[in-house]
Amino acid sequence: MGLTKTTPFTTEQNRIADLAKAFAHPARVAILQVLARQKSCVCGDLVDELPLAQATVSQHLKELKRIGIIRGDLDPPRVCYCISEPIWEEARLTFGTLLAKLETFVGCDDC
Repeated sequence: MGLTKTTPFTTEQNRIADLAKAFAHPARVAILQVLARQKSCVCGDLVDELPLAQATVSQHLKELKRIGIIRGDLDPPRVCYCISEPIWEEARLTFGTLLAKLETFVGCDDC
């Protein structure tokens, strides 16, 4: 089997890209906004607040959970989702650091 597209990159670069996926779709941004505002939420409540089908919301929740930026606590028959504070802090620090490092390269004199 060949190399994946992520193999030639560092663990840090892959993690930054993974965290960025949480914000790479407006539906995931909207889900995070709802969770941040309400502190927790069940999937059905998210469907009521978003202009998306249940299956679409579930797919976005699955991706956010895979990244680790949200947690899902089972309380059958419902799953209660909330933002994972340690991963949220990781994302905040990661993007802040990355943008600060890249700031020195902004404003190319040759362009």
